[in-house]
Amino acid sequence: MTGIANPVEIYNQLYAKSPDIETFEQAALTDASAATERTPPEDIYAPQAATLVQARPLTELETFYEIKLDSGLELGHEPGQFVEISVPGFGEAPISVSSSPTQRGTFQMVVRNVGNLTNALGKLVAGDRIGVRGPFGSEFPVHDVMKGKDILLICGGIGLVPVRSAINYVLDNREDYGHMTILYGAKTPADRIFADEQQDWSKRDRVSVLETVDDPDEGWQGHVGRITALLPLVLVVPENTIAVVCGPPVMYRFVLEELKKMGMSDDSIYLSLERRMKCGVGKCGHCQMNGVYVCQEGPVFQYSTIREVMEAI
Repeated sequence: MTGIANPVEIYNQLYAKSPDIETFEQAALTDASAATERTPPEDIYAPQAATLVQARPLTELETFYEIKLDSGLELGHEPGQFVEISVPGFGEAPISVSSSPTQRGTFQMVVRNVGNLTNALGKLVAGDRIGVRGPFGSEFPVHDVMKGKDILLICGGIGLVPVRSAINYVLDNREDYGHMTILYGAKTPADRIFADEQQDWSKRDRVSVLETVDDPDEGWQGHVGRITALLPLVLVVPENTIAVVCGPPVMYRFVLEELKKMGMSDDSIYLSLERRMKCGVGKCGHCQMNGVYVCQEGPVFQYSTIREVMEAI
């Protein structure tokens, strides 16, 4: 479309002369030793240089990464936001930030290997360099709406990745929130992510964790079935509860139906729709839903604001 920038072309033009990782050194700020807080880059298209601190498999398809900006600055994200991760010669992709902003010095993410960029990223190891743009997008309302409320978090598959940021933020500021209930569903036991952390969360004060899988193996002793089967097991006070939903697209409609049966209002339900994003800055139009740009107005939406948007759910 005429007049709409293609972020891939812009990226390739920026790095055509030096398609190796050394290009990113130009993006790092000097005097990094004195830098402690995030300073937004002047050029939203130019990645900041970053180094992988840790890279380890979570499942057969998902890999966990811990990343440090070479400038020494904090990423400065909020729970629910995302970054654009780039590997020279392979382009870039939007990836959710999985760590809480209360974690200092580094940030974390989980990547599913589903394409050229993620395949290239999966071959990198600790010490390798990448590019980072962002953070971008809206966040879960942990600073205002959620405070003083009970929190119901409903996550399917890798939908737990961005929600984990909110979970750990709440745990690090426990006195500000009520009871937190985490519902998690996966296809098989082997597809579960952050299983050890879920056990740790369940031992914390005023936290409940329930898991289910669609296809159990012989060793599975937990719930079996869709994640909606867990909702009747949860005691909810609708007027004092904020619900967050994040998972595969097919999940949303059924979860919303159950939440409505429980008396939850549309204003008290928040959805993450980041699956449709691409450039991160509202230029490519890839994530547009009837005039709503997910990367700009989302990825976190209050359900009442997109209830009538046909492409949203």
